[in-house]
Amino acid sequence: MLRKITIGQYYSIESFIHKLDPRVKLFATLMYVISLFVVNNWAGYLLGALALAVYIRASKVPLSFIMRGLKPIIFLLCFSVLFNLFLTDGGKVLISFWIIKITTEGVKSAFFMGIRLIMLIIGSSIMTYTTTPNQLTDAMEKSLGFLNKVKVPVHELAMMMSIALRFIPILVEETDKIMKAQLARGANFEEGNLIQRAKAMVPILVPLFISAFRRATDLALAMEARCYHGGDGRTKMKPLKYKRCDYMMYAAFAIYFASMLGSRFLPL
Repeated sequence: MLRKITIGQYYSIESFIHKLDPRVKLFATLMYVISLFVVNNWAGYLLGALALAVYIRASKVPLSFIMRGLKPIIFLLCFSVLFNLFLTDGGKVLISFWIIKITTEGVKSAFFMGIRLIMLIIGSSIMTYTTTPNQLTDAMEKSLGFLNKVKVPVHELAMMMSIALRFIPILVEETDKIMKAQLARGANFEEGNLIQRAKAMVPILVPLFISAFRRATDLALAMEARCYHGGDGRTKMKPLKYKRCDYMMYAAFAIYFASMLGSRFLPL
């Protein structure tokens, strides 16, 4: 099951999106996330879904690989949908029983929340599928470089994000190994009530935390042994440079965002 987790992984393939400057993809993801919280009707969500479909098509990342990334958030998705379904008032009452009341406005809010979360996760994941951790680090450091003037450690923050992304598949693989080892010793993670299942996870979490701290210590020692001292005076092996296609993508997302703002005024 753990091997099906795809969030944070890089999918190596030749595509138009893979070749874009990582700053463009960072900007596009930010604009897309903001746009999902701007829209308030069907037209906006249809436009957002169409833009996402075109983006996925251009990235050449298989849809099945992308959909696997939704499995870890199914609980959060269901919780958010039910929360909006039962606690949103307004409109015509469809079902009323004891303290449970479902209205047309609640159904609409729950549906939009579910669609928004799915599009949010997929849109954000496409950036990590098509961009290596090093590229994301360089993009973040370059884009937020102006914050260095107010003593914000941009390079260190970008490096922390890069290390976190790199450790996701490593920790997933480590968890899978520990679970298989515990299963071979007779552990059972599928039976029992919620408290029993939580207790059964302790033999997994303890060695996982120990392994994570050990890896962090080894990484810190390796950086110190190589005299790492931050971003001052450091140069890039592959400096970021904009191309014509990058400017075209900036223009395309500016048009998209303007269209999403305009969709708010449509009577749909």
